Amino acid sequence: MPTRFEASIQLDIPLEMAKRHGIPSQISRTELAELESNPPAWLLQSRANRTGKKPVWATLTCVLCGVEEVTRPKKWWPEFTLLACDDHDASELPAAEAGTSREFTYGVGSRFFGVVDSLV
Repeated sequence: MPTRFEASIQLDIPLEMAKRHGIPSQISRTELAELESNPPAWLLQSRANRTGKKPVWATLTCVLCGVEEVTRPKKWWPEFTLLACDDHDASELPAAEAGTSREFTYGVGSRFFGVVDSLV
């Protein structure tokens, strides 16, 4: 049985919206398929209001070990060159290309740090 979190990802809606519209903490696959195939008015409206500029969910993937996390993207996140999980040290990352400077952003998702390489 999918959780409300997993249903939110599949429906491409924020978790808060799923709670507000009564999606239970555990939902059967049949009920979830019914929501997908016959969406209620609030879900249709949500999809119609999307501009496509900002995704509802982002998948973070560690470049070193491949561990993934699905989370809501934050407005303050830059465009990351690389992402790595907290199980790794920055020294394990591939070297920055010549002529670039490297900046780190910590606290991305629940267990990642991001790297932004920019030309100097």
